[in-house]
Amino acid sequence: MNSNKFLLTLTEGGMIFYWVFASLVVLEFISVPPEYMYSDYADSTVVAWNWSFFPLDLSFALTGLYSRYGKLTPSRRATLSTFSLSLMWCAGLMAISFWIVIGSYDPFWWGVNMWLVLLASWVLVRNYRLQA
Repeated sequence: MNSNKFLLTLTEGGMIFYWVFASLVVLEFISVPPEYMYSDYADSTVVAWNWSFFPLDLSFALTGLYSRYGKLTPSRRATLSTFSLSLMWCAGLMAISFWIVIGSYDPFWWGVNMWLVLLASWVLVRNYRLQA
């Protein structure tokens, strides 16, 4: 497995894990200390903002995994991968943009979202250089 494939699979699997974990917290199957939650996690508007990423995050994770492990033609694989990476880039950038607007900085959450932006950018540029 090449490093990009490994990093993307790890990232997408991590995103699916995050949403399973977040769902278990919301359903009160598990409890998380407040200091480990994102900024203003008790504010209903911020909670709604966080959950607004659910379809975007699952879309990039599931389409990314399918683009690598599904039975697809090379052309469809490339198209689906580009779609997935574009969603990943948008998800990371939207989160960082929100925190810039509200003036919030948490190194962990910024790091995770910068990772999404940088990984997606790296792989998109690399894929298009290989195709050129």
